[in-house]
Amino acid sequence: MSSSYEMLYILRPSLSEEQVQQEVSKYGDFLREYNVTDLQIKIWGKRRLAYPIQRYFDGIYVQMNYEADGTQVAPLERAMRLSDEVIRYLTIKVKKAASEEPEAEVEGQEEEANEPVAVESE
Repeated sequence: MSSSYEMLYILRPSLSEEQVQQEVSKYGDFLREYNVTDLQIKIWGKRRLAYPIQRYFDGIYVQMNYEADGTQVAPLERAMRLSDEVIRYLTIKVKKAASEEPEAEVEGQEEEANEPVAVESE
């Protein structure tokens, strides 16, 4: 069964554009070896970190979205953990969008919850 995954990782800010492309293609090729489908890679560029990570105040953000069965997550994260260029990574399993009917039910439940309730005072 195929699920959607989103991975965001941060590279060291001192890498050149060529080195960034090498790292991005390395992890993209790694995922292609695991036969992932619908691989999309976005390089966000250098951004300020919310807090220092390993004495870095900036980082190069890269986002990868793909569909796979989940067997590739652990080996990919292991490869990133062992890499000196990656300072942080996070993989998220993305839930599929719900159909319109469940949203209508939720809206109906919210209306019921907002009705005034009589409270007896002592």
